[in-house]
Amino acid sequence: MNSLLLKKSDLNQVIIKKSITISPSTTLLEARETLLRHKLKRLIVVNSKNIPVGIITEKDIVKTVYALGDKSIASVKVGGFMSKNLVTIKKTDSVYQCAKLMYRNKISSIIAVNQDGTLYGIITKTDLASIFLTQVVEPIKVSKIMTRKVITAMPGDSLLYVETLLINNRISRVVVQRNNIPVGIITFRDFVPAKLPHWLVESADPKEVENYRLHSQLTELRVNQMSHLLQFKAVDIMSANPVTVDDDEDVGVAVMLMIRNNISGIPVVKKKKLVGIITKADIVKAIAQH
Repeated sequence: MNSLLLKKSDLNQVIIKKSITISPSTTLLEARETLLRHKLKRLIVVNSKNIPVGIITEKDIVKTVYALGDKSIASVKVGGFMSKNLVTIKKTDSVYQCAKLMYRNKISSIIAVNQDGTLYGIITKTDLASIFLTQVVEPIKVSKIMTRKVITAMPGDSLLYVETLLINNRISRVVVQRNNIPVGIITFRDFVPAKLPHWLVESADPKEVENYRLHSQLTELRVNQMSHLLQFKAVDIMSANPVTVDDDEDVGVAVMLMIRNNISGIPVVKKKKLVGIITKADIVKAIAQH
């Protein structure tokens, strides 16, 4: 792969988006309402000088609500539970620098600041993936950056087995295959039991759901729900006929498919057979390493 993967340009010329902000004194309920109203996954917390001092996500709100137990949430302020270890970048820095920070810190977004430290905007994995559509110097084949090890299940496998695959491998999706041909996709939110609260269902990742179950009381209702899961197979809940991409297609095609279908990962096939998977994280990694 060419060492100059993208056209030389700084973040300000390419992908930085403006962000809705809140203050540390914003209540948890107000922050939640803002996320819902604007259909966002994260909010940047700024002080009176518009300097970023924290960031909160849907998952931060979920964790905080659970930690409160029976206590009232009406008086809980964002400043008490926001993430304070911020990764920031200057708006004049390069796309490469941004990708390296994102990849090195294993995060999905980075805050962009002005020279004086005030907020300028935010960059996400989706933003970095999108630059392949306009900024790539030479076409890159999917096979060059895809992840070759794919965690799979069979249509007849139990949902509890699929759940185990997600948790133990710390992944977001399992490809359901028959004769090495992708026939479905299952993500954690496809089958999280109804016992789990709505907020966790909407923003679940395997590690958090595992922790929730381990630290929650095992009631008779929960036992019955787990038994209920045993009756179902992967084929019962999978999203059938998954979007796929050929290994010799350009990465730009994979990006367009992700954006068009609002997904973050696509099975890669060769002559219809599963040979890998490509995700937005793979694209960020490719930018970071070149």
